Amino acid sequence: MEIPMEPDSPSIQESNLAKLKAYLITTVTREFNKVSTSPDERAAVIQEGLTNAYEQTGIKLPDSLRIHLFQEILDDLIGYGPIQSLLADPEVSEVMVNRYNKVYIERGGKLIETEVTFDDDDHVMRIIDRIISPLGRRVDSESPMVDARLPDGSRVNVVIPPVAIDGPMLTIRKFSKNKLTIDQLIEFDTLTRLMSDFLRACVLGRLNIVISGGTGSGKTTLLNVLSSFIPETERVVTIEDSAELRLDQVHVVRMEASPPNIEGHGEVTIRDMVRNSLRMRPDRIIVGECRGGEALDMLQAMNTGHDGSLTTLHANSPRDALSRMETMVLMAGMELPLKVIRQQIASAVDLIVHQSRMRNGPRKITAITEVSGMETDTIVMSDIFRYEQTGISPEGVVLGYFRPTGIRPMFSQALETVGYKLSAEMFRTGNTAPQPASSRR
Repeated sequence: MEIPMEPDSPSIQESNLAKLKAYLITTVTREFNKVSTSPDERAAVIQEGLTNAYEQTGIKLPDSLRIHLFQEILDDLIGYGPIQSLLADPEVSEVMVNRYNKVYIERGGKLIETEVTFDDDDHVMRIIDRIISPLGRRVDSESPMVDARLPDGSRVNVVIPPVAIDGPMLTIRKFSKNKLTIDQLIEFDTLTRLMSDFLRACVLGRLNIVISGGTGSGKTTLLNVLSSFIPETERVVTIEDSAELRLDQVHVVRMEASPPNIEGHGEVTIRDMVRNSLRMRPDRIIVGECRGGEALDMLQAMNTGHDGSLTTLHANSPRDALSRMETMVLMAGMELPLKVIRQQIASAVDLIVHQSRMRNGPRKITAITEVSGMETDTIVMSDIFRYEQTGISPEGVVLGYFRPTGIRPMFSQALETVGYKLSAEMFRTGNTAPQPASSRR
């Protein structure tokens, strides 16, 4: 525990400070449990109780140390303990507790070890319980892994012994309060204006789009941005494991998977919701992430008139994304020949947008790839745009550029029928943005 000290103040042994902290927590907790307070009043009541209990001890700490100690106790009693300040920092996107004395954060795309520590494993477990208990979840030796969502939308993952060998682990991916726009992604050099205009035309043209990429590559952020292009007149059904999408359209129906209860009943999977969504008269189906057998139901929806669907999946490249889809379809338990599965994929998926997290943190769309059809037993793919990495600067910044490949997508005619003409100039040097026709869908 880092202790701030005022100039010329006497040193204070951490062991004694720990005893004082434990005494204050015990005293305040005992008094606090005797009264009924609203959530808004808790901080003030605890602060008053701390002041009274501290004065009764007769101990005189430097003001900076006392304020720091009181804040630690407040965080422990009504916040998330030592990581409360990290979660409150708007520049921190992820908090990772590897051990009680090893806490990392992601800031600006970079992993940084902090000086924040917990007292011990029991301290970590107390904070974990505070996080998941209000969510109706439990974690113990029989159920040592938990995925959950905080009220603010942040995603929480917990792993405890015996699975976690070095002690309880906690990962929180913070929910950004500010929804990113396509203009911001362009400013961050995630893609170019030309690519954004192309993707907007593809969404408005009701192409089925799969966003692929690795963990933390920004797939959900991109899905949010592409979803914002959907017209207000359409009914959108979103299906997620943990609700993260924030659509601004008026007619949006949101569904979230539900884990089984303590008795093992009541589970609702993404696959259950995808099948049910077909009875909800959707214009668009958006699945936050395909991980298993729901891929088959998603493909069937795309192949039965539900054009304009979007989803994400984990993959290392556009070609790998198709291989992953094949594997996930097989996970549905259907004994389908591989060629049939590939035909389903080739006829359902129109476009794959692959996003990567580059060295040193920046996210970039490294490929926009058309799924062109089948040749014998192989799915044919054509890159429309690519990111070409040329090197790394002395500061470790990735150098490169986005470029069209010169290939005109086969679905250009389909976009023209709904009012979007893709100029031939768009796919070579000196290109232009999609030109809307007089009647836009």
